[in-house]
Parts: sequence; structure tokens; C-alpha cells
Amino acid sequence: MNIGEASSASGVSAKMIRYYEEIGLIRPMGRTGNNYRVYGDEEVHILRFIKRARNLGFSLEETETLLKLWQDKSRESAAVKDVATAHIGDLERRIAEMQGMLKTLKHLANCCGGDNRPNCPILDDLAGDGAADAPVPAGRKKTRQDA
Repeated sequence: MNIGEASSASGVSAKMIRYYEEIGLIRPMGRTGNNYRVYGDEEVHILRFIKRARNLGFSLEETETLLKLWQDKSRESAAVKDVATAHIGDLERRIAEMQGMLKTLKHLANCCGGDNRPNCPILDDLAGDGAADAPVPAGRKKTRQDA
């Protein structure tokens, strides 16, 4: 199948397929006489694997590691679990940061009158004028930059 057909079958855009080839995540595909890439069921299966890993938030590096582990039938599942648990920790950290951002923005929006006056605590905070009063995102210590 050509790249368009592989894209439809895998759910990965043709642009991303080309990119994955370019960075070496997938091997370069064979070409026909008129220079079209040729994909088979195996390549589509690999593309689906990559798409699922990326949808779960794994980085390209983590996805490459998982792909190699998946293809290595002599691997130990502990190696796969290590990648997954490290990713879980990263997701939990990012969620905590986002919850801190949400808390800060809710506080700032609550402090804003939302009226016809130009005074705005949201803009003051972004400019650094009200940062001392704004809560610091969870999991982060207050620094001089926050003050």
C-alpha cells in the first residue's frame, strides 16, 4: 500500500509517517519504480503501536524504547514496566503543575472585577506586580522569581 493507504489504515498522518522515517523511528520504506513508498501490514501495525504510545503521552524517545522492547521477544517485562512507571511519575508531576496553574488562574479571575475599570489583577500578576500574593503551583517551592 502507498503512504496514503498506510495513513488511513494506521490513523497516522502521512506527514507524521514521513517524519518518523526521517528521525529513524521507523525504517525507510521500499519504493516503487515511480518513487512511491510501499507499506505492508507489519508497517501499519508498527504505526498503530506508535500512535497508541503517543496518544498515551509517551515522548518520541520513550516510544522508540517501547517499540524496541516490543520487537525484542527476549525482553523482560520489567524493562517495559520501568518505562511505564517513569512515565506515570512524569504525568503525575505535570498534572500537579497544571492543578497549581488552575488554582492560580481561578484565584486571579476571582480577584478581577471584570468591570469597566482598567485595573486588572490578572494582568498585574502576569506583569509581575502581584506575584507575591499569587499561590505557587503545587509541588514547587516559591523562588525569588515568584516574589
